[in-house]
Amino acid sequence: MFGDNGRVTSDRSVPTHADVLVVGAGPGGSAAAAHAASAGREVVLLDDAVFPRDKTCGDGLTPRAVAEMDRLGLGEFLSTRPRIVGLSMRGWGASQQIRWPSGRFPEHGSAVARTELDDRIRHVALDRGARMVQGTKAVGVEMRDGAVHSVVVEGDQGRSEIRVRQLIIADGVRSTLGRELGREWHRDTAYGVAARAYATSGRADDTWMGSDLELRDGAGELLPGYGWVFPLGAESGLVNIGVGALATGKRPAHMALRPIVDHYNNSQRERWQITGDPMRVTSALLPMGGAVSGVAGRNWMLIGDAAACVNPLNGEGIDYALETGRMAVERLDETDHTSAWPAVLTEHYGTAFSAARRLAGVLTFPQAVPVLGRPGIRSAALMSMVVRVMGNLITPEDGDLLARAWRVAGSASVRLDHRPPFV
Repeated sequence: MFGDNGRVTSDRSVPTHADVLVVGAGPGGSAAAAHAASAGREVVLLDDAVFPRDKTCGDGLTPRAVAEMDRLGLGEFLSTRPRIVGLSMRGWGASQQIRWPSGRFPEHGSAVARTELDDRIRHVALDRGARMVQGTKAVGVEMRDGAVHSVVVEGDQGRSEIRVRQLIIADGVRSTLGRELGREWHRDTAYGVAARAYATSGRADDTWMGSDLELRDGAGELLPGYGWVFPLGAESGLVNIGVGALATGKRPAHMALRPIVDHYNNSQRERWQITGDPMRVTSALLPMGGAVSGVAGRNWMLIGDAAACVNPLNGEGIDYALETGRMAVERLDETDHTSAWPAVLTEHYGTAFSAARRLAGVLTFPQAVPVLGRPGIRSAALMSMVVRVMGNLITPEDGDLLARAWRVAGSASVRLDHRPPFV
């Protein structure tokens, strides 16, 4: 593959060394590679897939994600994509349309299929000087003096090693390389089970994201989750339609997701002018709310989904991936990330993650869903609060009553946690 200037920017030949090796070319990894290359570092971006490639995701971009895309210089790219003004929420015979709140972030979100989004962010990294290695998987590490000396990779050309000075791991929810380095996912707190599909829709150019808080299966049983419909623009003619459920180790989600997607798709035909059956159905498990330990070592850091930086209330992770990619690069000059990086993640997300996953744990009981949802959906004020929390739109700089109350709840929740986020 060649860039606009004709130089080779992406191939399968494996270099012998890298100042910064980024494993995983999703939004977080590609953002990290772009920021590191801009800082003048020699960057290798590695992924076991060949791009463009698909990824299980709702494809929605919150205003917080849009802000990070702007930082990457991708505002113009988003200007031709859907401009989402808020959430259209339904349940228990009521509905609310809640606009994204004004404040530090833009007043709009967007939606872009991951096949396109990931490839575009990846090209930002390449245009800034990063080298891409596709179709090659990181399978192990060689340690020296307590640090990663080299990463063992495997591809068409066999097995080889890349010597590294710094390593950023963005290889997703399963994080193969993270596990090699001791990353452990703790399922005693809430995690997500989700499935998404695409459907043709006469409302693909809508400016609202659809969110159904009362999710039922084909037998009418209430499920501990929600359904979504995110418009992808008139040009595509598609919506991303999916369902997500919450679970814990004690209360696993025993449900067949494909029939639920089919049922939900049928239930939305009239409202979203859907024709045909759902296409390209995929599913995934989602560690959430920092429910992992072992997120850093002397010269390596986990970011994004690999570090369980996912909102426990809705499964949103793109904004966190973009942010943690940038923040990791800002700390590459530190001599030891072992304690510093978990402290950074805790400072930025710890209290909010703790409170959100505690609430999500309550919602794994189906009987709790209507108790909280039925009165909530009838109050615009309550739903505005929900949108701020679900959209990751409360920041440490916010001083309003909701922000202060959310931080107090988070601080109290952390004190009750037997395993706080990132520990």
